[in-house]
Amino acid sequence: MKDYDSVILWLDYYNKGLSRTKGRKIPKSLAIYDPLLSELLEAAVSLGYNITKDQINDSARFPRRPHIKSGYVMLSKNNMLKNKILKDIAGKMILNRSKQKNK
Repeated sequence: MKDYDSVILWLDYYNKGLSRTKGRKIPKSLAIYDPLLSELLEAAVSLGYNITKDQINDSARFPRRPHIKSGYVMLSKNNMLKNKILKDIAGKMILNRSKQKNK
């Protein structure tokens, strides 16, 4: 049964190298090349989401690209729209990656 209180965030949603038809959900201006699950987790935790190990699946395959392991994180919605959650996390991932580049 579908859990309507949670939202699934696949790594492919944030991959700048993918087209929208291949699974990217955000604009290219908010996407990054080859995002990592650790980056997604770091961004979500820094935005205040509490993530447990059972909410992480690093060996899952995104349905539009079943030949490649992608991974996802399941978050509670907290009365927010999925699109808002996606864009907030994308912005944080860009910020975190630019900090890594400057070190």
